[in-house]
Amino acid sequence: MHSPVKHDVVEVNGVRLHIAEQGQGPLVLLLHGFPESWYSWRHQFGPLAEAGYRVVAPDQRGYARSEQPEDTASYTLLHLAGDVIGLIRALGEERAVVVGHDWGAPVAWITAMLRPDVVRAVAGLSVPPALPAGMAPPSATRRYYGEGFYQNYFQQPGVADAELGQDIASSLRRILFSGSGDNPKNERPRPWVIPEGRALLDTVPEPEQLPGWLTEADIDIFARDYAEHGPRAFTGPLNWYRNIERNQELLAPFRGRGIDVPALYVVGDRDLVTSFRGMDTLRASLRRIAPRLHDEVTLHGCGHWTQQERPDEVNAALRDFLAHLDGDA
Repeated sequence: MHSPVKHDVVEVNGVRLHIAEQGQGPLVLLLHGFPESWYSWRHQFGPLAEAGYRVVAPDQRGYARSEQPEDTASYTLLHLAGDVIGLIRALGEERAVVVGHDWGAPVAWITAMLRPDVVRAVAGLSVPPALPAGMAPPSATRRYYGEGFYQNYFQQPGVADAELGQDIASSLRRILFSGSGDNPKNERPRPWVIPEGRALLDTVPEPEQLPGWLTEADIDIFARDYAEHGPRAFTGPLNWYRNIERNQELLAPFRGRGIDVPALYVVGDRDLVTSFRGMDTLRASLRRIAPRLHDEVTLHGCGHWTQQERPDEVNAALRDFLAHLDGDA
C-alpha cells in the first residue's frame, strides 16, 4: 500500500511550483491542461504508483497553487519546457516519462522533441504532436474560424480573465461539462467559437447536473486552488494562449524535428480537438512524426477531459505503455 499523495513546493527556473507526488521508482511526470491543475490526475496517482513508478504532477507555471509570473512573455513553450527539465532535475532525477493532457500535451511533445536525452518517453492526451510549436497560431485560426475562436478570444488582455474570475467554481463547472463526452452537443464535436457580441460564458451554460465523473467536491478543490491568485486566477493560464504566435517564431529553428523517443497518443472521439482544421492529416502523420509510436488509442464516447472521464482506460493505456519501455530508469 502506497502512502497518500504528498504535496511540496519546488523552485524551478526562479518560479515556485506546487507539486503532488506519490510512489517510488522511475519518474513519471503528469502535465495538466486548461483550466485544470494537479488534481486533474487524481485517478492516475494510485494505479501508476502501484505499478512501480514515482508519479509527480505539478501545477504548471501560472496555475492554481504555483507562482504566477507577471510578465505575459514568461509563458512561452520554451519557458514551459524549461520548467519540465528543471523540475526533473530538482526532483533529483536524470530522466522521466512525460505525460501531458490538453496544453500539457504540447509541453510534453515539445520537451521530448527538444530533449530526448532527458525525456525517456512521451504520451499526449487529446492534443497530438503539431511540431515544432504545438498548435496553429492566431494568424491562421482567425482565417479558419474567425475572431471568436476561443484561442483568439483569449488574446484580449483582461477580458476572459475577468469573465472567468467572477465566479471561479461556476466557470470551471461550465467549461468542464461543456467539453465532456456527456454533453449531447459533442456527439459531433466542433471548434469552440464565441459569436460576435456574446460573452465567453454565454456559450457554456451551467449544467443541470454534473456528469458521473465530476463532483461538486472536485469543483471545490479546483476552485479553491485557483482562488489563491484572486482576480488574476485565470491570467496565468490565459497567458499561455497569448504566446502561441510567439512560439512559432521561437521554435522555428526546430522545424522538421520529430519525436525520437517512444510515444503514445490517446484521444476521445467526442473531443473538440478532433474537429480542428488539419487534425485528420496530423493524426495520419503520427508515425512519421513519432516513428516509435507505441499506440494510438481512441476512447469512444469520451470528450476532452480524457483522464478524468475515462480513468480506467487511460490508466490501462499508460501502464501498458510504461511496461513496454526499456528497463532504464
